[in-house]
Amino acid sequence: QGQLVESGGTSVQSGGSLRLSCAAPGYVDSNYCMGWFRQTPGKEREAVAVKGVVGSTTYADSVKGRFTVSQDNAKNTLYLQMSSLQPEDTATYYCAAVPKVRGCAVRTYLSVGLWGQGTQVTVSS
Repeated sequence: QGQLVESGGTSVQSGGSLRLSCAAPGYVDSNYCMGWFRQTPGKEREAVAVKGVVGSTTYADSVKGRFTVSQDNAKNTLYLQMSSLQPEDTATYYCAAVPKVRGCAVRTYLSVGLWGQGTQVTVSS
């Protein structure tokens, strides 16, 4: 497997939309769970949308109905479509992968997950 590389972060105005990409060669397949997390300075990294062992996606309450995870297996890429962005969505966004055999709980992502370098999203009011 290669590295995880996020892209697509930028500055947008409140109410806008953005799509983040995570190039993840070797991870966007049936052997890994993948997810999106975000972090702001001084705060813990939080789960935004994470896939479980059976492939279903769990979204944070704060993003339900606004964010959607999708993937393109042919391109080995995971996406995070974000809409109705608010200033509180401002953060560095990370994608992560964990082997399904380790389980796909959020704590597993945080403890043994493979991480990208992150991409900054800034939402201005």
